[in-house]
Amino acid sequence: MKTDARLLAGLSELGIPYTEQMLEQLQTYYEMMVEKNKVMNLTAVTEKDEVITKHFLDSLCFAKVYLPKRKEGFSPRIIDIGTGAGFPGIPLKIFFPEIQIVLLDSLQKRINFLQDVVSKLDLEGISCIHGRAEELSGKAEYREKFDYAVSRAVARLASLSELCVPFVKEGGQFLAYKSEGAAEEIDEAGEALSTLGCRKVEVLTYSIPQSDLPRKMVVATKTHATPAKYPRGGGKPMKQPIGVKK
Repeated sequence: MKTDARLLAGLSELGIPYTEQMLEQLQTYYEMMVEKNKVMNLTAVTEKDEVITKHFLDSLCFAKVYLPKRKEGFSPRIIDIGTGAGFPGIPLKIFFPEIQIVLLDSLQKRINFLQDVVSKLDLEGISCIHGRAEELSGKAEYREKFDYAVSRAVARLASLSELCVPFVKEGGQFLAYKSEGAAEEIDEAGEALSTLGCRKVEVLTYSIPQSDLPRKMVVATKTHATPAKYPRGGGKPMKQPIGVKK
């Protein structure tokens, strides 16, 4: 991994500085993920070049938003919602060690794996939590406490917004990684984002570095507090997204 030309070129394209230790940590993470994937379903993508592009470099496109704000002494709090095998959270922690990050997932087995990764890589300022976003965001220690909420989860944006935005403090941002074909769901999520407190929304369109894979990143800046009644319980964010007509 540490001599992989595609990875190094991708990091350079994104403007991300790196050390040998970071490259070694990423290699170890890759090996652990592939090994664990033999006994549990973490990812359908295991071939190294594909993992580098579709998981690692895709995750690190966070740099497009973060690097312009990165400065000495800035230690943002981030929550990765529906982290799965650890994307984008683990690559972000490796290459931006100053961040404080929470990895949240609803499956205990995935959290157990991530805790093993954190221990093996000797990462600090990272916690792996088993839970549901709609429950955790109601707790005072998590609600509106994060500079960024990030998610590569496959839920439609209107639903995902209700699960993620309550974690973001005013002035912070919700970043949703989306495919190129997400224009319709981005449009339909406008009312949800506004209702939840994000009145400023930008959409970045780009290709994953070292590939021709098109992506969109929704960058929703929180300008107002989220009303206390959100997120709703009982699975409503998924079943009845805000502002989406059936």
